[in-house]
Order: sequence, then C-alpha cells, then structure tokens
Amino acid sequence: MTIQDKTGTAEVEPGVVGRGRWIEHWTPEDETFWEAKGKAIAFRNLIFSIVAEHIGFSVWLLWSIVVVKMYGTFDESGALVAAGSNGWALTASQGLTLLAVASGVGAFLRIPYTFAVPIFGGRNWTVVSALLLLVPTLGLAWVVGRPDTSFGVLVAIAATAGFGGGNFASSMANITFFYPDKQKGWALGLNAAGGNIGVAVAQKLVPFVIGIGGVGLAAAGLVYVPLALAAAVLAFLFMDNLREAKADPKPTARSLRHGHTWLMSFLYIGTFGSFIGYSAAFPTLLSVVFERTDIALAWGFIGALVGSLARPYGGKLADRFGGSIVTIIAFIAMAAAGYAAVVGVQQKSLGMFFASFIALFALTGIGNGSTYRMIPSIFNRLRDRLGDGSEASVLDFKRQSAGAVGIISSIGAFGGFAIPFVYMWSRETFDGSIVPALQIYVVVFLVMAALTWAFYLRKGSPMANV
Repeated sequence: MTIQDKTGTAEVEPGVVGRGRWIEHWTPEDETFWEAKGKAIAFRNLIFSIVAEHIGFSVWLLWSIVVVKMYGTFDESGALVAAGSNGWALTASQGLTLLAVASGVGAFLRIPYTFAVPIFGGRNWTVVSALLLLVPTLGLAWVVGRPDTSFGVLVAIAATAGFGGGNFASSMANITFFYPDKQKGWALGLNAAGGNIGVAVAQKLVPFVIGIGGVGLAAAGLVYVPLALAAAVLAFLFMDNLREAKADPKPTARSLRHGHTWLMSFLYIGTFGSFIGYSAAFPTLLSVVFERTDIALAWGFIGALVGSLARPYGGKLADRFGGSIVTIIAFIAMAAAGYAAVVGVQQKSLGMFFASFIALFALTGIGNGSTYRMIPSIFNRLRDRLGDGSEASVLDFKRQSAGAVGIISSIGAFGGFAIPFVYMWSRETFDGSIVPALQIYVVVFLVMAALTWAFYLRKGSPMANV
C-alpha cells in the first residue's frame, strides 16, 4: 500500500523513515505491515520512550527522598533540637509542601506537554523534554548546600522538578499512535511502568549516592545530569516522529467536549494520583509518623517499585477482561487496603501500616493500567456513535483519544499535589494524626468504584464493559 506524502509528489510505503526521522505513513491495524515491519519500529520507539520517561519520573520525585535528610528534630514546644543534613531544619509541613509543589507543577505541565507532541513530533519533543531535566537536577545540586536559602527559593527550585512529571503525558500520547488497538493496553502499561519505576529507582539510588565522594545531598541532582543528557541523545538517534501524530492540536481540545474525558480524569486521580502522591509522601510518613528515618531511606522505595511493576499487568488484565471490571475491583480493594492502613496507624503497628501501603501501591498500579486502557476503548465507542465512518473521522477520534490520554494524565496527576496537603491538614488539625486523611481516601475510592459501575459497567450503559 502506498500514499501521497505531505508534498503530494511522492509515494511513501508505510513505515518508511524519512528526513528528520519522520514516518509519513503508519498503519498499525494492518496485520501484514505490523508483523513485517511495524512491530519492530514501534518497539524501538517504546524502549527509548521508556528510557526518557524513566529519567523524567526519577527527577520528578527526587525531592521525596532528599527532604527526608533535610528534616530537623524538634521538641514538643517546637524548638529545634537537631538540624538535618547540610544544616537544614525543615518541618514536616515544609517538606510536604515541597513534595506537593513538585507534584503539582508536574501535573500542570502535562497539558502543554500533551500538545507538544502534535506540534513538534514525538521524537523531537522527547529530546527537548529530556534536556529540560538539567534545570531541576542542577538546581537541586546547587540549593541543598545552602541552608541559608529562603524557603520561597527552595520551593521555586523544587517546582522545577515538575519538568520530569510532564514527560509522562507527551510520552504516552506519542506511544498510543504506534500500537494497534488490541495491544495498546500492554504497550501503554509498559511505557508507564518504565516511567513509574523511576520513582523507586530514585528513592533507592539517592540514599546511596549521597554518601559517596563527600558530595552529600548535591549528588542526588548531579547523578541525573549525565543520565538526562544520555536520554536526549538516545531519543535523537533512535526514535521517530509520526506524521499521523503531528497535526493541528485541535483534536486534543475537542476531546474536552466529551464528559467521559472529565470523568476518566477524576478516576485517574484515584489511581495515578494516588500512586504519585503516596510515592512522594511515603518516606516522609515513615519518618515523621513512625519516627523511622532508617526505614524510610532503606525501604521507602518498595511501594513505588511494586506499583510500577503492577501497572502493565493492569493493562494486560484490561486487554483480556475489560478495563471497567478491573478498575472497579481495584478501587474496592484500595478502599480495603486504606482501611487497613488506618488500623495500622491506630494500633501504632509499623508492620501493618507498611504492608497495607504496599497493597495500596500494587492496586494503584493495576488501576493505572486498567483506566488507561479504558480511554481508547471509550473513544472507539464515541467514534462509532458520533463519527461518519470516513477515514478522516476515524483519524480525528484517534487523535482525540491520544490527546485525552495527556489531558487525563495531567488532571489525574493533581492527586499527587493534593495528597501531601491532605496529610498536612490532617496532622495540623488532629494533633499530628494522619488517620482522618486516610479515612478520606477510603471514602473517595468507594465513590470512584460507584462511578465506574454506573458509567462503565452497568448493564444498559452506552459505555458498558469498555
């Protein structure tokens, strides 16, 4: 099969990589093309997308472990007893504020990052977004050695870590174009898991590197400088741009007209928002609630690791059984795990609290994969109901779906902004207790389970069993 290229003067076979690494024609639903050529090209782009996204996620959550070393020790009157590393003496509220701001900026940047793919091309934007990671890494390395820096400046530098959070949206929007519908769940799950696991790697790597060579906390940022450069170079050399993905960004804007885009955004707050919020706050909770900084530094990464590894299996289960059924089960189980965490805090049982949070992380990972798999299925239903069946209409809804992936990932990530503040509110309002915060999460998970049933599982619903 051949088509006219953008100039209208030459015929281009599907999958041909042209000047600037642009692929003018891409037909993943054609099984002959997919098996002969498309699969290998898509997998190559997926691998290097994962590399860049992995580094981005690591940078996004660097502060989650760095702040643990910056907390001061205070007596009951609030007087400083001992400073943390490099002379810093952050309070728990200040630490949670840094984590929330980094998460919130990352969530916000996912919106322009989503539009960047159709404007610049997936490969091109991956290069740029990887290079932008030099700002937060070098900024962190500079500021942690200056404890006299104002808290406002510290917040501003932590906010730049959000560059790493934006990478996810552009990466997922790009990869969704490369794979056929029947394999999107697994492919998007792998792409997301490879990024998500960067949180666990950072939380495990940082405590190790800050003790090497006398560099201290600055090493947390410096170690990611060459990695960010490597990600940019690899994307430049080995990734491709799809002409099909490079288009007027209006389809992304049109995706906002559908109520399902907003509903899925809310549900994604419960899955990914919980994952990123809990990942950011978990080491701090272990440190300030149970006063086990040693556990926070040595084992705080386990939750993010488990959640990351679970994500592609959520997508795979959704490919097999449907995203809605997997999602509703995940939400109900998350409510049960959240209740167990409440009991763990009330009984002052670190073991029960830790185990319940590991279960929560695993379930958020599964829910992440299943909710993401629901998005292209929903837009396929919308295409069948609202489209005219033409090739242009099919492509438009495909682009709307890709755009919705980025928008939903952005709104969902604001859960990572809200969760640290809810913990902060709970501690400040209820004499240092996080139980009310955990109880709020349980109720929210049950509400989300009910909404999933009503709109995506209930018999007779237009979107039943997506």
